[in-house]
Amino acid sequence: MSAITLNIIKMVDMLPESEQRFAEEFIKRLVLAWDPDFTRATPEEAAQIDAAEKSGYILDENIDWDNLSKYAE
Repeated sequence: MSAITLNIIKMVDMLPESEQRFAEEFIKRLVLAWDPDFTRATPEEAAQIDAAEKSGYILDENIDWDNLSKYAE
């Protein structure tokens, strides 16, 4: 978690519960305005996706489940 995120959490935690709910709703609206379908990747997620794509993974639909021995190295 980034330092900014931790600071936000600390600040929100100091607020009364009613204000915490307000902050939560505000953050939800902010995120929805930025990405209405929750489909954008954060920089951390993008790095994980990139690493996975470079790892040589195979989509399960491309695996011949009846002949797994052909994938043994």
